[in-house]
Amino acid sequence: MDLTIVGIIGLIMVGVLLFLGVPVSYSMIIVALAGISYLHSVSASSSYIIKELVLNFSSYSLSVVPMFVFMGFVALKSGIGASLLEAVNKFIGHWRGGLAIAVQLACAMFGAICGSNTATVATIGTLAVPEMKKNHYADSFSTASVACGASLACLIPPSVQLVIYGIATETPIGRLFLAGILPGIVHMCIYIAAISIVLRFKPSIAPPAPKLSWKERFVAIPHSGVIEIGFVFCLSLGGLFLGWFTATEAGAIGAISLLVITLIEKKMNFIKIKEALLLTTSVTAMVFLLIAAATALGRFYALTRIPYTLGEFVEGLDLPGFAIFGVIILIYFVLGFVMDALGLILLTMPVFFPIVTSTLGYDPVWFGVIIVLIISMAAVTPPIGMNVYIISGVAKDVPLFTIFKGVWLFVVADLVMITSLLLFPVLATYLPSLL
Repeated sequence: MDLTIVGIIGLIMVGVLLFLGVPVSYSMIIVALAGISYLHSVSASSSYIIKELVLNFSSYSLSVVPMFVFMGFVALKSGIGASLLEAVNKFIGHWRGGLAIAVQLACAMFGAICGSNTATVATIGTLAVPEMKKNHYADSFSTASVACGASLACLIPPSVQLVIYGIATETPIGRLFLAGILPGIVHMCIYIAAISIVLRFKPSIAPPAPKLSWKERFVAIPHSGVIEIGFVFCLSLGGLFLGWFTATEAGAIGAISLLVITLIEKKMNFIKIKEALLLTTSVTAMVFLLIAAATALGRFYALTRIPYTLGEFVEGLDLPGFAIFGVIILIYFVLGFVMDALGLILLTMPVFFPIVTSTLGYDPVWFGVIIVLIISMAAVTPPIGMNVYIISGVAKDVPLFTIFKGVWLFVVADLVMITSLLLFPVLATYLPSLL
């Protein structure tokens, strides 16, 4: 059978397995095992899969993942996110929609030490949703503002999604982190603008909270977590950007410094540390298995010459490069509705990354920011919508349909942000160019 046909059958089988509910990592391993066995032998295939599992689970370069994940769970268990939201709300909660705006600011700042959108939505949502309900916010607007605001953590470093993209494509993680800063800030501002615009036409969905005195506002600052977040961010990521640390060392320094600070402030104890370690182990094992499975599937792709065939096909198209890139973006947008972010990155990069960077000549760092932004939408759109399901667990009386109905305002804001990055790539490339 022709190699390209074998590769296409493999791609179809991955889709069928995912449709049947098989986990992404298992789907990729099964197809890689079957495909390499067909092209070579069962013994060669099994030996390669086992080798990839061992190499990935013992790889020093991948140790960056548990470092930043542990830092995020320390932030989660210590309650820094809740304190941060409470302080920001005291300053701007009296504005119309002020609490929803405070959520965006808190999510962005918490994402600067967390890196996980799921941890961010769980932390901020636990406090914000009941507070919004108390202030008579519309259920669809309040829950959606938290679910979508948490996706800011996908761009603002130390983003786990950017780390996985960097590992999958061998793009420097420090450059990716720098590239995510400006787009992350602009993305937050676009969310705030979207909230302000919709409230001009529907002010009743987010009435203002009572105004506090300046004394009450400033008293909250020392306990807000801003100082801790700023210190850890500057120490960890600042050292990474200045070349003092590798990405793994930056993650380790950030995690241990945040742990020491929260222990001194008595925000952490043995039980919380144990819970953070268990959660870190669980997430890390999932990510490592995904990476090993994606590497094996990428090997199968290479044997079938699918990436090279696609590259030759793209080169032969009588279309400008931006049109081809637009088709790739559309593919990611559609796949984001049915796949989680990490699985989508690892599954598709062996196919599309060579086309975008080698054939079309686009910047891999800019492409990474674009892709992470697009697939972050998968966290709030049906049927995956992990952030929405987490918020549904917090607001048990709000139906899923009601939450999904509210996210479309922020999806439009996401599309505006994607368009901005396409029109002005300098948003993502300026800071990395300074290195």
